[in-house]
Amino acid sequence: MNYYLSVLKKYAVFSGRARRAEYWYFVLFNIIIALGLGLFEWFSGIASGTDGSVLVSIYQLAILIPSIAVGVRRMHDVNKSSWFILIPIYNLILAVTDGTKGDNKYGHDPKAVE
Repeated sequence: MNYYLSVLKKYAVFSGRARRAEYWYFVLFNIIIALGLGLFEWFSGIASGTDGSVLVSIYQLAILIPSIAVGVRRMHDVNKSSWFILIPIYNLILAVTDGTKGDNKYGHDPKAVE
């Protein structure tokens, strides 16, 4: 949960680096929250006449910028430009790859801080 909150605290920070744990815990908590909101909406009957979930759509819109920011920082951790986030399969490969050891041109090694 600390990783999720740290991403939200860095709401629109596109510089620096993000560890794999920070990125993937953020993804995990987004999935859990979206499922919870969808189930809540389904059981309560909110917006039952629509095809999609209104609450999940509002939540996804609210976390759009932090999601892009943590993705960009994740690309920086593997010493790639932020534009690599736009290449779907390669983006996934880079997201699961261990970050560059030591400092790189995007900042200090986040693992070295701990």
